Amino acid sequence: MVVGAFPMAKLLYLGIRQVSKPLANRIKEAARRSEFFKTYICLPPAQLYHWVEMRTKMRIMGFRGTVIKPLNEEAAAELGAELLGEATIFIVGGGCLVLEYWRHQAAAELGAELLGEATIFVVACGCLVLEYWRHQAHQRRKKRERHSAWNAMRDEVDHLALALEALQDRVQAAPLQSALEELQAQMREVRAQLCARDPPSAPQATPKE
Repeated sequence: MVVGAFPMAKLLYLGIRQVSKPLANRIKEAARRSEFFKTYICLPPAQLYHWVEMRTKMRIMGFRGTVIKPLNEEAAAELGAELLGEATIFIVGGGCLVLEYWRHQAAAELGAELLGEATIFVVACGCLVLEYWRHQAHQRRKKRERHSAWNAMRDEVDHLALALEALQDRVQAAPLQSALEELQAQMREVRAQLCARDPPSAPQATPKE
């Protein structure tokens, strides 16, 4: 988006930089027209700048102790107006740089905070993923154990079914005659036991003549 690519703060700073030059020109024109600006604001900085500049040039060229003549009022006013305009542009540009630096610092702090929160979020997500994998492994292990127990139970049931079928086959293969003889022998034993338990019958009385 355009707002994200060109923030309003940057547009404002760019506008201030562009407006600073016409503002400096207006300040220079006002300094030329106003006696107060000319006398107290433009002339002292201009004379000082002229004195420092000429002193430096003379020292470089090897002239020492030379008296420097001050600028006339018109030239000093012109130079002072130029210096005032340059100072205005410098102050505005420096203010923009300071504001940009503060904005960059705020963005860096915000980025560091966001990075810390993102790191915490990533670590938390990693812990959740590890916990999910551990839970899934536990569920798979329990499922394998249940499957193994079910298979063991099914094998045991199959073994019991085979044993029952073998027993049924053995019962059906036994001769019926031996079963009948065994049953008759048991009945005789029961009859003998019953006879042994019955009391002897009383003698019958003879009729009298």
